Amino acid sequence: MIDPSYLHPATYIDSDQPAVIAYARAAAGDAPDPVEAAKRLYLAVRDDIFYDPYVNVADVRIYHASTVLKMRRTYCIPKAALLAAAARALGIPARVGYADVRNHLATPRLLELIGGDIFHWHGFTELYLEGKWVKATPTFNLELCERFRVKPLEFDGRSDSLFHPYDQDGRRHMEYIAKRGTFADVPVAQILEDLKKVSPLWFAGPDGGPGGDLMAEAEALS
Repeated sequence: MIDPSYLHPATYIDSDQPAVIAYARAAAGDAPDPVEAAKRLYLAVRDDIFYDPYVNVADVRIYHASTVLKMRRTYCIPKAALLAAAARALGIPARVGYADVRNHLATPRLLELIGGDIFHWHGFTELYLEGKWVKATPTFNLELCERFRVKPLEFDGRSDSLFHPYDQDGRRHMEYIAKRGTFADVPVAQILEDLKKVSPLWFAGPDGGPGGDLMAEAEALS
C-alpha cells in the first residue's frame, strides 16, 4: 500500500501548480506507460534545469518545484523536488531522498564554500514504478557533465540511477557516505539548519548565497 502523501501535492513538491502540471505533460508527451513517462521526466529535469550551487540557498522559496521552473537553474535539492512533483502530477508516486556524499570533482571555490569535499543533504528522487521504488538523480545537466568530463547519468525507470563512482578519465567522482532517509516533502528547515552549521560560507553572500559561475570555473580547470 503506497502512502497517499507520495501522490498528493505538498508545500515544496507542489504538484498541483498549473506550471508543474503543464511541464510534466509536455515532457512525458505520448509516453505509453509510467516507466517511459518517468524516463522522459528525468531527462527533462536533468537537462532543462541547469545545475547551479551558487543560487541563494537560504531562500526557502527556491525549494518549491514551481519556483524551479521559473528560475531554470538551481542545485540538487530543488531539482529532485521538481522531478517528484512532475511525477506526482502524472499519477506516479514519488518522494525525495537525501544522503551525504564525497564529491571529488568540485571546483576549488565550491569546495571552499562547502567546507571540504563532503556535500551534506545531497538530494535525489525516488519513483514507484512496476511495484518498487527506484532512485533517480537528475542533478547534473548534460552540458555541465561534458565540461567536467563526468558521465551523464541515465535512468531506465527500472534500476537505481545514482552518481557513477568514476568520471570519463577514471578519476573518482562521487562516494556515498551516509543516508539521510526519504521524505514526502522537502524538509527545508532541517536541511538549512544543518547546512548553515557545516557550510557557513555557502550562506555568506550579500543575498544569502555566494553567487558565481560554475561553468566558468569548470572551463578554467580544463
